[in-house]
Amino acid sequence: MILYLHGFGSCGNSTKTALLKRYFGDKQVYAPDLPISPIQAIAFVEKILNEKEIDLLVGSSLGGFYASYFCEKYKIKTVLINPSTEPFETLKPYVGMNTYWCSGEPFEWKEAYLEELKLYRLDTVKDSSRYLLLLQKGDEVLDYSKALEKYEGATLSLEEGGNHRFENLNEHLKEIEKFRDHAVYDRL
Repeated sequence: MILYLHGFGSCGNSTKTALLKRYFGDKQVYAPDLPISPIQAIAFVEKILNEKEIDLLVGSSLGGFYASYFCEKYKIKTVLINPSTEPFETLKPYVGMNTYWCSGEPFEWKEAYLEELKLYRLDTVKDSSRYLLLLQKGDEVLDYSKALEKYEGATLSLEEGGNHRFENLNEHLKEIEKFRDHAVYDRL
C-alpha cells in the first residue's frame, strides 16, 4: 500500500491523491489529513506505519520532509515530489493564521511548530537508493537545488519549468510504479 503525505496547508483528498488512486487503485493508496503540529503529524504517521502494510511513501513538499524521516527510520522506499528540505526556515513566513487550500478552513501555524520540525531534520541521507526524487526547476516556493544536494545519488527526474504543485504528476506514475516494484527493502 502507498501512503501519501501531503504538503503544508493541503489535505489528503487532493489532486495528487486522485491521480495516485486512479493509477494504483483506490484501496492501494492511503492519504489521510495530517495534523498541523509536526510532533502530532509524526506520531500520527508512525501509528499508520505500525498498523498498515505500507511499501511506498509518497511525500510532497512538507510531506516529503516527513516522508524522508520515515524512509530513514524504516527503510521504506520513498518518492519525494518537490520536497521541503528545511521547512523550519521556509515556513517562517506562514506563522499566524492560514487557510487550507482544499477546504478554505482557517488554521494557525505556530512559531513552536518551526522548533518541532527541527526535531526531525536529517543532516544526511544514509541510502539515497531508497528515494525517487521528482523535481521541477520552476518550483516557485522551494529551491530545487537544495533537494538535489541533499538526495544526491537518488533516482532523479529533474524537469525544466513546472511549479511547486508538480502539476504533471500523471506523466510520472509509471516511473513511480517501476521504482516501487524494482526492489523491496527490509524494514528494521
